[in-house]
This record gives sequence, structure tokens and C-alpha cells, in this order.
Amino acid sequence: MARAFGVSISRSAVLRLLDALPEPEVPAPRVVGVDEYATRKGRVYGTVLVDVETRRPVDLLPDREASSLAAWLEKRPGIEIVCRDRAPFFAEGATAGAPQATQVADRWHLWHNLGEAAERAVARHRHCLRVLVPDREGKADEPAPPGEKADSPWRSERFANRVRARHATVHALLEAGHSRRSIGRQLQMTHRTVKSLADAAKPEDLFRGQWQHNRTSVLDEYKPYLDERWDEGCTNAWKLWEEIVPLGYRGSYGRVSAYLREKRTSPRPVTAQPPAPRVVTRWILSRPETLTEIEQLRLKAVLANCPELDALTGHVRSFAHMLTERQGERLPQWLDAVRQDDLPSLHTLAAGIDRDRNAVIAGLTLPWNSGIVEGHVNRIKMLKRQMFGRAGFALLRKRVLLAP
Repeated sequence: MARAFGVSISRSAVLRLLDALPEPEVPAPRVVGVDEYATRKGRVYGTVLVDVETRRPVDLLPDREASSLAAWLEKRPGIEIVCRDRAPFFAEGATAGAPQATQVADRWHLWHNLGEAAERAVARHRHCLRVLVPDREGKADEPAPPGEKADSPWRSERFANRVRARHATVHALLEAGHSRRSIGRQLQMTHRTVKSLADAAKPEDLFRGQWQHNRTSVLDEYKPYLDERWDEGCTNAWKLWEEIVPLGYRGSYGRVSAYLREKRTSPRPVTAQPPAPRVVTRWILSRPETLTEIEQLRLKAVLANCPELDALTGHVRSFAHMLTERQGERLPQWLDAVRQDDLPSLHTLAAGIDRDRNAVIAGLTLPWNSGIVEGHVNRIKMLKRQMFGRAGFALLRKRVLLAP
């Protein structure tokens, strides 16, 4: 900016002038939002406090200790609402510094915690997901031809052989004493290619993307239907593509054709894979009306085959209704219902919610949330990158408070 205005000044002088600016006088907030920000991710964290009503940051603390937050809140007795996540240090600090205030647990974090617990529960019952894959009687035991490696994760043997040869050549040159730069010049490879080949202990470590068998595809959830129609005798790719489009398929005809061509030409049976636990978790967490017809049918098949996942789905949807309709008074009944089913991951979540019950009930009842605080955390990340580490906490605090 100084260069644009033709002002001759150094960067350090600009920082000193900014640091000398007086801090704005911010009135004590009535509703305050609290969250952490990272100075060094995974190591050093601070605390940002935001006036939720005016949507403006009111202060930055150099750490996230409960005592620091409590001391800040004690100086402002007019605070009535404290919006926070379920971190224990924020709960302790708010209780000690503002006992008169109502603590509100953020709804997004509650839903996120429930989603993580649901995914762990689905993963625990992953064997129930195989019901979505039609059985192939007499086909699964067919041996692979002697010339084909059944366990190879590569689809193309020509590609596999080329990578194996390059991997062997690079490692041979390394053993002969050549540097990586020299190898790149001799083999006409980029430094990144040489590095990836040299760092891989074996060629299999280099499998990526389209060469992996487990790569997800938009066709994956429709493969069981295609397998069933194939067994019924319908092998026309165009007709099958026309059948799955009304079911919600948005991919190309070429994907369907390639899948059926592989079924025709492969010496081994080609069938659909069971959906990943994360996919089934997404079905459970989604509103039923937003799922495609085939997703609804596949989820119904899973729930009919697994009573535990059926119970999990009921609890998730009950919590979602309680959250969206602001019916926090139903939380005790929900916790009791969760404890009656064999769902250890939800039991863990319920125990954590029970320890913070009043704040969670307030979060599920009152209109306040920590959304604006999360926005300011993202803005702090931008300001930190702009400063390129040239200044510490004092300047960062000044920039956050003075920013428009």
C-alpha cells in the first residue's frame, strides 16, 4: 500500500505505527461468544471473544486456559449469555468467571459430535452392510487364471510394469552412487517424480487415484442394481443406463458401459462393493426426503438387516428433530433412550452431554450460537498469513480489534 501511494517507509515502521494506535473502546457485551484460535496449530492456542449481538470481536487472549477466561469474564459482570463449544476449559472458565450467565453449547458442534459417534457405530457393524451386495452363488470361488495376479491393486498391467521398471532403475542408480538430480537428468524426469520413486520402498507404494481398485465412483451405489439386472439376463448397457437415470444416477453412459464391458471380459466375477461406513453414515444423517430413491432403498435394506443401526437411525433423527425444532426439554428422554440400546459410541456421547447437560439444553432451546465466532476464527487465520510471522500476539490482537 505504501508503494501504491508513493510513501517511502519500511515494513517495520508500518508495524510500529500500527502497534502505537490506541485500542478501540468496546462496550461490555451482553452475549459473548468464545472459541479458540491457533497460533501454532497443535501446539499454541489463544482465545477470541466476540460480541454476538454486534458481531464484533471484543478481545483476544494469549492462551485458552480456564483461569484467563474466568479473569476476563469477572471484569464484565453484565454478561448474560456465553456461547461456546463443549471444550472443558471454556466450560470451567465460564462457570468460574460468570456464574450468573447462561452457557449455550453450540448446535453445530453437537451435531458434529453426533455424526462422529454415528460413524463409529456404523463401522462397528460394517458386516451388516454386505446385505447390499447381491450374492454370487458359485462365482466367488472361481480361481483366477494362473497368468493373472488376483491381489494386484493395479487395473492396467502395462502401467504396472512400466512403474516397476522405473522404480527399479531409479533405485539401481541410487545404489550406484548417483544423486537424485543426476538421475533426473539421465532419465529426463522431474525432481518430484524422482523423489516419489526414490522414497517408495516398493512399487506398490506408488498406487494412486484411478489405478486403485477402491476408488469411489458415482456409479458405485447403482452397481447392486446393475448386478441384479445382469443376472436377470439384461446385458444392454444403454437400456440399463436409461433405467438408473430415473433412480438418481447423474453420471455418463460411458461409466455404465465400461462396468458392463468389464463384467463381460473379466475372467473373474465383477460385482459391486459394500458401501463404506462413511457413506451409510451420510444416509443416516441426511433428511430422508433429500436421499435419492436408490439410497432410500439401500438404507432400508441395511436397517432391516441390523437392529442396532435401525436404533441408531431412530436416535439420530430424533436428535435432529429436537435440534431443528428447538425442543431442548426432550434431551433427558433422548439420553435415557440411547442408554437402552447396544450402541457404545452413543453411550460415550451421552455421557459427555450429561456432564454438560444445562449448556446443551440451552443450545437446543435458545436462538444463540457460535457461528459468528467461527467466522472470526477464519479471519484471524487470514490476518496471521498476511503478517508472515513478523509480529507476535500484541500486533495480531491490535489488527483483530481494529479491522473494519
